[in-house]
Amino acid sequence: MTEQNPMGYKPIPKLLLTLTIPAIIANLTNALYNIIDQIFIGQGIGYLGNAATNIAFPLSTICLAIALLIGLGSSATFSLELGKGNIETSRKTVGTAASTILVTGVLLQSL
Repeated sequence: MTEQNPMGYKPIPKLLLTLTIPAIIANLTNALYNIIDQIFIGQGIGYLGNAATNIAFPLSTICLAIALLIGLGSSATFSLELGKGNIETSRKTVGTAASTILVTGVLLQSL
């Protein structure tokens, strides 16, 4: 017996709760990590350490956002093309994504 995808038959409010709770917990954990990190850096290094991490944090967030943009977008396209049976197009999608990540990484490194 095969299982059906819950996206097809569960009500939207229940799905929304099921899918958002882990994301909320992950974001709260990330925020707590940053707060505790700032406390330790402030105690160990001082205000200059806090200033340095406060400058670097948005830059790392931007890099992560760009990587997720390319990775998630290309994985969705890859899955759709593979589901249609377009193996060559799905291969090109992966190649384009890898090339784009590489070029973007080099460009961001040079900043």
